[in-house]
Amino acid sequence: MSLSELRVFGRSGTPVSPLTLGTMNFGEGNGGPTGAEESIRIIHAALDAGITAVDTADVYSQGESEQVVGRALRGRRDDIFLATKFHGQMSPNPAHSGNSRRWITQAVEGSLRRLQTDRIDLYQAHRPDYNTDVLETITTLNDLIRQGKILYYGTSVFTPAQLVEAQWLATTNHLIPPLGNQVPYSMLVRGTERDVLPIAQQYGLGVLAYGPLAGGWLSGSFSPEPGKAPTRVHSLPGRYDMTGPASERKLLAADALARLADKLELSLVDLAVGFALTHPAISSVIIGPRSEEHLRAYVQASQVRLSESVLDAIDDVVPPGTNFVERDAGAIVPSLEFAELRRR
Repeated sequence: MSLSELRVFGRSGTPVSPLTLGTMNFGEGNGGPTGAEESIRIIHAALDAGITAVDTADVYSQGESEQVVGRALRGRRDDIFLATKFHGQMSPNPAHSGNSRRWITQAVEGSLRRLQTDRIDLYQAHRPDYNTDVLETITTLNDLIRQGKILYYGTSVFTPAQLVEAQWLATTNHLIPPLGNQVPYSMLVRGTERDVLPIAQQYGLGVLAYGPLAGGWLSGSFSPEPGKAPTRVHSLPGRYDMTGPASERKLLAADALARLADKLELSLVDLAVGFALTHPAISSVIIGPRSEEHLRAYVQASQVRLSESVLDAIDDVVPPGTNFVERDAGAIVPSLEFAELRRR
């Protein structure tokens, strides 16, 4: 698949490239691995390669990622489908977060300023907010569309029930409904195939799939051999705990997929990106390069077309609809995270 083979983002009629440049790694303000100047070079290289969509968030490096994107897009803004997100806490004040009307109306102004633009193409709720009524959130976003500050709005890692609720509330209250949803999706994280992706297709949602390498599990740096785990295992134990049986099964699956890639004479990145691009519900796959070398590997992987037999072989390793650990869904719903919600 060539990056010039654009896809339509949901029911919007807007064409986007099969790959979207994710910018979570850009900016050093919050420990990001890639400095501003190198980040700008990566963005320019991505656009030159044919990528037409860029995804960021206000909380990435506490606004620095958006600033970098704004600088990099000078003179090219009108050619790019620009997406950003709100929800994360942007200061020591906990009121500077969430999905309330009070915060969204402040957050959008900050993003517009940092991005140096007069409108955001896709404005996304980064996570569900269980303290804010969904109708308040979508009414506020509807108002931002009417004001011309955003063109479309969407969600990220909303549950199936939340996706349907948002569509129903918008329709019954004569509001513009959400257009997109952002989900984790990879050969090791396939839970969205059960219901989220079919719901997206039913309602004509554009889907941005992030984490095609499953947070590094499919980067080739993980191994079931003792002492072979990367440093992030120790820095993010909640997601990379190797001691539990679920993670052990996940690690064995990652190793089996690496061996499948070798058999096919593909890199594991080739296999992973090719897989994520195959699902018909996916509008574009978000990549998160930390260097131009990483970007080139992703662009090369986007050319890979997987046959039915290869997809069947992947299904044999990780059955459709499988998530090995709950955290891979992107967010844990309160009813599962807090025991007091399940007990009298």
